[in-house]
Amino acid sequence: MTQLAYLTADLPGIGGRIKDKVDDFLVEELPLYPLSGTGTHVYFKVRKAGLPTPAAVARIARHMGVRPDAIGVAGMKDAQAVTTQMMSLEHADLHRLRAFRDSQVQLSVEALHGNKLRAGLLAGNRFQVRIRGVGELQLEPAGRILTVLERRGCPNYFGLQRFGARNDTGDLGRCLVRNDLEEFVRIFLGRSHGDDPPDCRAARDAFDAGFYQRAMDCWPRHFADQRKALAAYKKKQRPVQAVLAVDKRMKRLFVSAFQSELFNAVQQRRVQTLDRLLGGDLAQIHASGACFRVEDPAAEQPRAERFEISPTGPILGYRSSLAEGEAGAIEQAVLGEAGIAPDDFRHVGSLKIKGSRRPLRFRLENVELTAGEDKRGTYIQFVFSAAAGCYATVALRELMKTPELG
Repeated sequence: MTQLAYLTADLPGIGGRIKDKVDDFLVEELPLYPLSGTGTHVYFKVRKAGLPTPAAVARIARHMGVRPDAIGVAGMKDAQAVTTQMMSLEHADLHRLRAFRDSQVQLSVEALHGNKLRAGLLAGNRFQVRIRGVGELQLEPAGRILTVLERRGCPNYFGLQRFGARNDTGDLGRCLVRNDLEEFVRIFLGRSHGDDPPDCRAARDAFDAGFYQRAMDCWPRHFADQRKALAAYKKKQRPVQAVLAVDKRMKRLFVSAFQSELFNAVQQRRVQTLDRLLGGDLAQIHASGACFRVEDPAAEQPRAERFEISPTGPILGYRSSLAEGEAGAIEQAVLGEAGIAPDDFRHVGSLKIKGSRRPLRFRLENVELTAGEDKRGTYIQFVFSAAAGCYATVALRELMKTPELG
């Protein structure tokens, strides 16, 4: 992935490190609505450390004797952090739920509600991040960067974690959209990286060499999708069978990562105008989430300056509305370079990829910036809230400007 452009490129970053320890990165989910107190769905708060959300869900589901998809979650939370989020389970045995014990996951029952918690049903997240290796001397330059971000907005890039540890989820999604299933299998089961775990690297190398049983013997048991795809492929070496064996939710994640890459490419070209409306823009009204086409940029610009509306970029799908005019030319250029059109998303297996729009910026709210010191040394603590779907690491990369953040 290429280096993404900074909004504050003219201001030097403060450097530093994040996530030295999981408790340096705290995330608290902000609920979208209050619980009613009645209904068949038990809502419970989950605090986890050093574990991705799906792994926490799997442990709770195993304890409760249900399938993981029976547990409702609003958002996926980072593994390298201490995170708090709500989950739900219909007709949960309260005694059994309260008896759950795990060294990395703690839960507390909150209340009943009338429906299952669904993906995206959260107002946002509150972040508390300690940047290590910096201190009080960096407060002033950090403050100058934050002044720009609070006034103009933060670029709404998708963060690096969207693209997986191997940075290949977008490539896998591209293969699915283009129906290049042979290439999908080659990436999914082969082409080892130097930083792959040894057993996974051995499995991928064996696959590339055509030793399919050896590859199966090497794949760890918890790589269930790779094992299922390999088992299907080695029978007749037909890539379509391997792709069909991959979990539908996993394939949707791959396509979503590809959509995110296309959005980031548009965002990259618009980063210095993320708060300025162009002719033909599709602008989002933040209060309602509705979009409208901008006919008169000069007339609408004051609303953008008040952060009531923002220009958007495409989350491409077969029903996508694209911008027109100057803004549309940027989007068409990105799609042309990728060799992709909205209609390509119409026949992605059984997935229905309709598409949507995403604001080019997000607002940093309730910001706090302080310096401190503990037994691990000096740090700057950055606290803020952001809307659902926005990445804390994108704000941090503007502050720090370190290569590892993209």
